[in-house]
Amino acid sequence: MATVNTYLYFNGNCEKAFNFYKSVFKKEFKFIGRYKDVPADARQNFPHCKDEHIMHIGLPISNETIIMGADIIDVKRQENSAARYFSLYINTESKEEADRLFDSFSKEGEIKLPISEQFWGSYYGICVDKFGINWKISFSLQTT
Repeated sequence: MATVNTYLYFNGNCEKAFNFYKSVFKKEFKFIGRYKDVPADARQNFPHCKDEHIMHIGLPISNETIIMGADIIDVKRQENSAARYFSLYINTESKEEADRLFDSFSKEGEIKLPISEQFWGSYYGICVDKFGINWKISFSLQTT
C-alpha cells in the first residue's frame, strides 16, 4: 500500500519550524540537507536560497509518517500564503496526547476551534502554529 506524507515549504524559516516540530513530536531528524551541498549547476534553480537554508529535511513522527520540508525562497510570495489551503491532520492515541499536541502547536499561534468533544464522537480542535501551518488534532472517543 502507498503512503502519503507531507512536504512543507518555508520562506527562510524551515529550520526554525522543524526544530519546533522536533520538540513537539519528541523525535529526531532523519536527514538535514542544506543548499550549500547542492551541486553548482543545480544551484541556479534556487537563486534566492542561501547556503545555510534547508534544501531538504525529514522528521519521522511514526513508522508510517514523515514530515518533510525545505526553504524555497520566493521574493514574490507572501509569507504563509499557501498554508491557507491545507491542514495537517493528526489522529492521536489518547486524549492526553491530543491535548499536548494542541497546546504545543497553538502556543504563540492561533486557536481556530478549541479542542473539545464533538458531536461526531471525536475530541477535536483546530489551530495554526506560529509558522502559519494549520493543524487538526483528533482523538476518537468511540470504542471499537
